[in-house]
Amino acid sequence: MKLFKFFGSVKKEMKLVVWPTAKENRRDTWTVIATSLMYAIFFAVVDWGLVALLQQFVMGSK
Repeated sequence: MKLFKFFGSVKKEMKLVVWPTAKENRRDTWTVIATSLMYAIFFAVVDWGLVALLQQFVMGSK
């Protein structure tokens, strides 16, 4: 019986949810994509810099 009560309450709560519009979904999707690309570029540059620095440190100046 508790299970039926639980699902009844879930159904009631789901009717109160305000779902985003298609325009909001597109905006949020592009925000996530742009943020992910910025982080990827940032970490690629940091990685490249650290690799170059470590190679200079380990290999020494030639």
